[in-house]
Amino acid sequence: MVGEWAIYGGEVLTEDGLAAQVLHLGDGVIQEEGTAGAQRFDASGAWVLPGIVDLHGDAFERILEPRPGVRFPPEVAFAEAGAQLLANGITTAYHGLTVSWEPGLRSIDHARDLVAAHRAIAPRLGVDTRLNIRWETFAIDHVDQVLAWLDNGSGDILSINDHTSANRTLEAGAPKLERMAARMGVSAVQAKRLIDEIWARRDEVPEAMARLCEGARHRNVPLLAHDEVTPEGRAEGRRHGVTVSEFPMTEQMAVAAREAGEHVIMGAPNVVRGGSHNGALCAGGAVRAGQCSVLASDYYYPAPRHAVFRLLDDGALPLEEAWPIVSANPAEAAGLTDRGRIAPGLRGDLLVMDRATRDIRAVFVAGRKVFERG
Repeated sequence: MVGEWAIYGGEVLTEDGLAAQVLHLGDGVIQEEGTAGAQRFDASGAWVLPGIVDLHGDAFERILEPRPGVRFPPEVAFAEAGAQLLANGITTAYHGLTVSWEPGLRSIDHARDLVAAHRAIAPRLGVDTRLNIRWETFAIDHVDQVLAWLDNGSGDILSINDHTSANRTLEAGAPKLERMAARMGVSAVQAKRLIDEIWARRDEVPEAMARLCEGARHRNVPLLAHDEVTPEGRAEGRRHGVTVSEFPMTEQMAVAAREAGEHVIMGAPNVVRGGSHNGALCAGGAVRAGQCSVLASDYYYPAPRHAVFRLLDDGALPLEEAWPIVSANPAEAAGLTDRGRIAPGLRGDLLVMDRATRDIRAVFVAGRKVFERG
């Protein structure tokens, strides 16, 4: 529903903390004052919180291809993902789009199809969806394609990934190699051969990375680095203009990034489950230690909101400090100055959450009520 709104009766998370006040929406933004004709929404017994900004979401891949080789039309998958995002309070989402040298699900042709479908359907979705273009450093033949996508002006971000250096050591029979083979649509033997062939071109990687990062900086596109291992690697990324560490592999790495004033992204499912499913850093512990400033849905859209309340219930942080980890901080990391907080003049992206049940009653995006649970 489009128009002006007066959201009353709830506790609003303002920049000064929680406050009982009426929140006014109009012209898509938060207003200082309302008008007599505004629609009213009763938020009694609820928190009114900034909409979640999700910088790294891979769950879309599982909607697109829920089983190996079983693929649905991208338009159907994007619409379903949009509905799930809103139901979980995510008002701005960056779908992870891997640009790889691989055939199959992560091939360049498949990526082109997904980008085209996303550009077509995104304006029709209730949620603001963008792309986290995850360029594998060995995708050396696709730099120009990525730069062309970044020229679109859709507000995408660019993440630098290198999984090939680790995957080249996989031996026949390794579960990860089997999963990669299924994703590629080839046998494990063929997958191993393809990894060896691209590894032979490793001397071409530095030039490709430098050219892509320079192009992204020229276009004012935020640069992230995924799965960094060492502070030296973070320092090298910083020289290329990479200012956000995404899923650092070691505590030393996370500390180095935070000490440099850079945002560190970790997975919200890690917090909800009480630890990593693959032996990575404990995100909850990293938040407590000040080593993690942003939580992302990763592979599970409900995780960000549930992670905040896990932190709250564990006594790690009060709501006023925990919620910005999924709203204001990711917005800042992505260079989004118009959202992530509740203040006059900012986008009307917010959610109304029942304090007793912690269920989401309603979601507003750019001042429009796009979701309501009866």
